[in-house]
Amino acid sequence: MEILTALHNRVSMPRLVEPGPSDEQLTAIFQAALRAPDHAMLKPWRFLTIQEEGLNKLGQLFADAARQDQPDLSEEALQKYLGMPLRAPMVIVVICSPKEHPKVPEVEQLLSAGAATQNILLACHGMGVGAMWRTGAMAYHPHVKAGLGLAESEILTGFIYLGTPQGTAKRLPLLTQSDFVREWS
Repeated sequence: MEILTALHNRVSMPRLVEPGPSDEQLTAIFQAALRAPDHAMLKPWRFLTIQEEGLNKLGQLFADAARQDQPDLSEEALQKYLGMPLRAPMVIVVICSPKEHPKVPEVEQLLSAGAATQNILLACHGMGVGAMWRTGAMAYHPHVKAGLGLAESEILTGFIYLGTPQGTAKRLPLLTQSDFVREWS
């Protein structure tokens, strides 16, 4: 796929089914992520892949976190948390791992993790793999972060759900460039 076509047409795919990406596709996806802009080459990101039984474990981690916040959580709400990771055959957890550096503040490293995430989304789009970047309360919950093995200094920047797109891609309206771009002088 031509790069500008991918950039102009990528959309999130919320309905994802089996199969997930192949090993070859995952290699290409992560090679794209590792090419993200990275001031001082700190590599301030890391990734976890979760699939199969791991998705159920992630759902249990979500449910346990939700119960910590709301001990009287309804069974219906509990089932929702348990099922969240099951919306796709694979989830990639993107983690920003900031490094101490005199010239590279944490915000630049966080932006690098965001760029790595965007590269993952574009690589998926280019190969026909459906992808959806999700966050929500579970991305910021200390119990979830601890359960996934994040250090206290690390930031969970998102869950990328991956699989085969089900249905057609949503057509997004073309934005008017002049609404967002001005020349400064």
